[in-house]
Amino acid sequence: MEAKKLIEGFLKLPTGNVCDANGKSGNMDYHIKPIDPKSKLAGPAFTVPCMPGDNIAIHEAIYAAPAGSVLVIDMKGYTRAGPIGEIVVTACMMQNLAGIVIDGTVRDGADIEALGFPLFCRGLNPGGTLKNVLTDLNTPIVCGGVQVNPGDMIVGDRDGVVVIAKEKAQEVLGKAQAISDKEDIITREIKGGKTTLEIYGFDKKIKEIRGI
Repeated sequence: MEAKKLIEGFLKLPTGNVCDANGKSGNMDYHIKPIDPKSKLAGPAFTVPCMPGDNIAIHEAIYAAPAGSVLVIDMKGYTRAGPIGEIVVTACMMQNLAGIVIDGTVRDGADIEALGFPLFCRGLNPGGTLKNVLTDLNTPIVCGGVQVNPGDMIVGDRDGVVVIAKEKAQEVLGKAQAISDKEDIITREIKGGKTTLEIYGFDKKIKEIRGI
């Protein structure tokens, strides 16, 4: 499957289905959420290890990453400053990047939301940063407690972010779509009067657990 169709497919699915299809794994720390709750994100990771409180590596990465990439930034959970703001986001948009995920805080939240660019972070902090430490870009990192390798598929929505190994992306998409289709059927059955107990067979399991 070509990359464009893969990305389009993930953008149509909730991260819950994606995470389940990914073996119930790959979900980042729950604090990492979108600035705009309506944001949807999917694309290959371009990884950026950073020294906490220093953002010059981010500026370098903006122009090193291929169009359509998601900058995944390991700021090691640093929350005492905002290494990304309106200027960085505008530069990312000019380079046609798909979004940003940062294990840390950012600033200019209202401006970023107005720009409509998908940015996932731990929260907001107006503090400034240094520009001194460069790193090896696009190397394996940990972001939000999850291993991220260059090219891994990053999928995000209001619920959070899921990382899928690049070699499993097509398989996970197919499984996630099947889960979504099944849930549509179950939702219709519930609206038709069935209970979750009978649909999933939980009524029998509850009796077994209770020894009835």
